[in-house]
Amino acid sequence: MRPALIAACAALAVAAAAPHAAAQQRPRTPAPPAQQPAEPAPELPLIYEPQLMRLSEALGVIAYMSQLCGDAASDAWRLRAEQLIEAEALTQARRERLAGAFNRGFAGHQAAHRTCAERSRLVIERQLQQAREIAKDISNRFGG
Repeated sequence: MRPALIAACAALAVAAAAPHAAAQQRPRTPAPPAQQPAEPAPELPLIYEPQLMRLSEALGVIAYMSQLCGDAASDAWRLRAEQLIEAEALTQARRERLAGAFNRGFAGHQAAHRTCAERSRLVIERQLQQAREIAKDISNRFGG
């Protein structure tokens, strides 16, 4: 589930160094004043960002509840969230929002669910269904 809107940014680094001998023969000139680093490009909102946030939050709920219930694959849900964040977080701000959504989902159920019960398994199933629907919707509507 990787939307087609994901773009890779490439940065060019140019390093020009004169040979050591030529550098010794050149007259020394003062270095130009250091330039201020360019401001980062403004973050463009993704049309499907609300769905991404909800998906990340659902993964947080599933990760917590699966861990609580001792599911063998509970770590897989955290890994899936990390993969989502790596694929979709093109800026630090978006990375923080996606991680925050995951953490809200994870922590949001800690107070209500201290032990695994039938109700806990129902929460897992509902969140899995919702995550599938969100992922399918993003893929169908936005490509990928």
